[in-house]
Amino acid sequence: MADEREAGQGAGASAIVRVARGWIGTPYHHQASLKGVGTDCLGLVRGVWREIHGRDAELPPAYSRDWAEASGRETMLEAARRHLDEITVAEAEAGDVLIFRLRPGTVAKHAGILATAGTMIHAMEGRPVAEVPLGPWWRRRIAAAFRVRGAG
Repeated sequence: MADEREAGQGAGASAIVRVARGWIGTPYHHQASLKGVGTDCLGLVRGVWREIHGRDAELPPAYSRDWAEASGRETMLEAARRHLDEITVAEAEAGDVLIFRLRPGTVAKHAGILATAGTMIHAMEGRPVAEVPLGPWWRRRIAAAFRVRGAG
C-alpha cells in the first residue's frame, strides 16, 4: 500500500482522511451515522461519504449485529461495489475504504478508511472511532479495497 496518491489525486484523498479524522472520538452505536453522537463501521463510511458528496449514497436497511451470519450474503461488498471503485489491496492508499472478513470463510462485515500506509480509521463495538495501526492481524483480514468516486 502506498503512502501517497499520484499527483492530482492527493486533494481528494487528503479530504477523505481529514473528514474521517473528524469522526475520531464518536462513540460506537450500532446502525448510527451521526458524527460526535454515534456510529458503527458502516455509519462511519456513510458519514464520510455524506460529507464528501453532500448526500447519502443509499440508506441501508435495518440490520442486526449478526446480519452477515444470518444472511450469508456479501451485502457490504455488494453495496461497496455499487458506489465505490474496487481496486486491488496492493493499490490501496490514504482515503481508500477497506472491507474486512473478521474470520476466515465468513462474510465480510467490517469497514475502515485507510489514513496512512500503516493506519486506518474505524469504529468497533465498545470503543469510539479511532485511528489504529493496520497491523498484520488486520492486513490478513482485508477482503477488498475501494476508492471513493469523485475524490481524486
